[in-house]
Amino acid sequence: MYVNKNFSWIGVLRFSGGHVIWITVWAIFVTALFQYLHLEWFSIPWLPIAVIGTAVAFYIGFKNNQAYDRLWEARKIWGALVNSSRMWGSNVKAYVDNQFTTEELANEALADIHRKLLYRHIAYLYTLRSQLLIPTPWEHVSQKGMVGRMNKRRMKTWGVGLLSDDVTVEELTALLPEEELERLINYKNTATQIIDQQSQDLKELRQKDLIDDFRHMELQKLLNDFYVHQGKAERIKKFPLPRQYGSVSAIFVGLFIFLLPLGMVSEFHKLGHWAIWLSVPFTVIIGWVYIMMELVGDYSENPFEGLGNDIPMLSLCRIIEIDLREMLGETDLPPNIEPVNGVLM
Repeated sequence: MYVNKNFSWIGVLRFSGGHVIWITVWAIFVTALFQYLHLEWFSIPWLPIAVIGTAVAFYIGFKNNQAYDRLWEARKIWGALVNSSRMWGSNVKAYVDNQFTTEELANEALADIHRKLLYRHIAYLYTLRSQLLIPTPWEHVSQKGMVGRMNKRRMKTWGVGLLSDDVTVEELTALLPEEELERLINYKNTATQIIDQQSQDLKELRQKDLIDDFRHMELQKLLNDFYVHQGKAERIKKFPLPRQYGSVSAIFVGLFIFLLPLGMVSEFHKLGHWAIWLSVPFTVIIGWVYIMMELVGDYSENPFEGLGNDIPMLSLCRIIEIDLREMLGETDLPPNIEPVNGVLM
């Protein structure tokens, strides 16, 4: 997630600079043909280009709206995870006690149970984040050529361990017992199995009368909520914006930019012999605007791919971890995740 108020011009040019080059080359090439070879037939009237440009703008607008909806829904899902996690920590501390037991446990033993359930939940969050960052075939980092290489470099630049994901490995090692970690890590969906392990522990606590039926159901409801939140996030991750919308708009933009200088040269030629060269900067500006509209939607439709428009899952995991550790009375807390080069991950 970008956290600076505004993008710098350098950042914008880095984001779209390669496209500016080919648009400029094409605009100069068309203008030179018209100017020096007198290929007036090479130009086309402005009206059909304007109609195409209007249609393309509407199409890109629809795509960008859908991309933003996916991004905002992903943020709401992680907001719900934050809220449910805090409720989980508070309820575990309040509900798991000696009120219904015939043989009371020592305070240290109760604290160990609280710690185990809360630590395992923190491990669940980091695991879910790690699973959501696994690349899919339609995401930018999975693409071949320059696009894939460029986005891998961006991940390294932000410095949050996205490619090797050392953060999750370190957290799970510190939060879960070694035997439990070795068992859970071998499942295909480790996050799902961690919640199942929480459910099994609640069943054991009920058998020991450390919680009654009501408290058992309330805590199980929270675990079910985590499954719901996880399923919603996995739906966004594993089902892309339909490619007929995600890909065709790029074709339309390319077609419009291809035709654009053919109409611009004829319009500027009306202003004078050398005024035709003014078509080049105006073609570049208009083409760049359309390219930027396409890129904004393209890089917003996948909110769990590890790039700058991502939901800041690592930061949210750390916020929840700090909250739950403070509920346990701990004072040696990990630091908050800070933005790197204007990006909070």
